[in-house]
Amino acid sequence: MKKLVGWAVRKSPWIIHFNAGGCNGCDIEILDALTPRFDLERFGVLLKGTPRHADIIVCTGPANEQIASRLKRIYDQMPGPKFVVACGSCAISGGAFRKCYNISGGIDKILPVAAYIPGCPPRPDAIIQGVYALIEKLKQEEEKNGKKD
Repeated sequence: MKKLVGWAVRKSPWIIHFNAGGCNGCDIEILDALTPRFDLERFGVLLKGTPRHADIIVCTGPANEQIASRLKRIYDQMPGPKFVVACGSCAISGGAFRKCYNISGGIDKILPVAAYIPGCPPRPDAIIQGVYALIEKLKQEEEKNGKKD
């Protein structure tokens, strides 16, 4: 875990969503979490279209050979501190695609994952809880290290 968490991550984290090739069930649920019914934005979380503005990348789908270099490149474009959330069974372990010839497993085979949100697909409230838990975990880590604004 990072030793210093920026003010933006603690107060208003911006996320980017990346689909690594799953069935799109998790993608629909992530978008549902952003709708007014569930309102992930009430925690200050905003969906961004570019990795250069994102603090957290929310990945869905399994890790495969073709997507690995693209996912690394997007992760490298994010400013630090940056965090990865694996959303759904496929992103965590490969899910239904686990035994396929080109699947290497979960997203953690490619990137360092800070939070896992289980489910196939995870419900919007579980996604909100997972992102919020990551934010709280980062706040506690920062307090433990004695670094505050």
